[in-house]
Amino acid sequence: MKEFQLIEHFFNRRGQTRRDVELGIGDDCALVQAAPNKSIAISCDTLVENVHFYPDIPPQALGYKSLAVNLSDLASMGAEPAWMTLALTLPDVDETWLEQFSTGLFDAAEYYGVSLIGGDTTRGPRAISITINGLVPTGTALTRSGAKNGDWIYVTGTLGDSALGLDVIRGNRRVDVEYNEYLINRHYYPTPRVLAGQSLRNLATSAIDLSDGLASDILHVLKRSQVGAVIDVDLLPLSQAVKDSVSEQEAISYALTGGEDYELLFTVPEAQKGALETALANACVEFTQVGQVTSDKQLRLIRNGEAFNLTNIGFEHFS
Repeated sequence: MKEFQLIEHFFNRRGQTRRDVELGIGDDCALVQAAPNKSIAISCDTLVENVHFYPDIPPQALGYKSLAVNLSDLASMGAEPAWMTLALTLPDVDETWLEQFSTGLFDAAEYYGVSLIGGDTTRGPRAISITINGLVPTGTALTRSGAKNGDWIYVTGTLGDSALGLDVIRGNRRVDVEYNEYLINRHYYPTPRVLAGQSLRNLATSAIDLSDGLASDILHVLKRSQVGAVIDVDLLPLSQAVKDSVSEQEAISYALTGGEDYELLFTVPEAQKGALETALANACVEFTQVGQVTSDKQLRLIRNGEAFNLTNIGFEHFS
C-alpha cells in the first residue's frame, strides 16, 4: 500500500465532519472558517517510540492517547476542540496496526468533536505528531501567567495512576488483580478534562495540564506568574488503587513526579471558590485543593506542617 492509498483508506473521510471545515484532506492546505469573537488555540505534541511509548503498546490505545494528550492542552486553555492535523512516521505499512491505530484516534476525535483536516505520512522510526486547534471566546482563555498571591491551588481527578500503571505494564510493580485494569487504562486512556477547562473560564486565574508531574508542571505557572506556592502533599488526591498498592511515601512520589496524568492544575481566588464548586459539579469532575499561591517566588512542599524534600522533580527532555 502506497502513501496516498494509506491516507485514503485509513484516514480520509473518517470521524467527525464539522460544518466549519471548508476543505479538508486532499489539497495543499485545509480551509476552516474562523468563528466570530473567538480566538483559535493551537497546540502540537509529538509521541516518539521508545521515548513516549513502547513498541508493544496496543495500537488502538496509542491512537487514542496521541489525540488525548493534545486535547489536554486545549483543556488547560479552556478551549473547545475543533480541528487537527496528523503527521505519521512509520517504519513500514502494517495494515492491521494502522486499522487499530486509526480506530483509537477516531474514537477520541468523534467523542470530542474534532475533525482531521490534513497532515503527512513518511517512512522512518515510528512517531506521531498532532497539531490541534480549538476555539475559545476572545479574552477568556486560561493561561499560565495569571496566578496571584493568595489564590488557592487545585487539581482535578487523582494523581499518580498513570505512572503506576506504566510500572505495572513494564512488570516493575505487581498490584492486586482488582486494580490491574484500572491502572493500565489510566496510562493508556487518559481523560482530557475538556469540559472542566471550559467551566473554569472566568473563574480560574491560571491553569496548566499535568503531563510531566505536578512538582515539575507547577513551576511553569510560578515562573510565568512571578509567584510562589505552598503545596501540602498530605492533600494530594490519590486513588484507592494507588493507596492500596504502594507505600504512602511512594504514593506521594508517584503523584508529584510520575507524570502523564493529564489532569488540570489551576488557581482560583478566594472570591470564586463558591462558583468553582458549582461549575465543576456541573461538569461532573472531582477536584481537590492542594495548596496556595504565595508571593515569595519559591515552591515549597510541606507534610504535617513541615518541609518535605523531593529529589526527583519530574520528566524533562534533554535533561
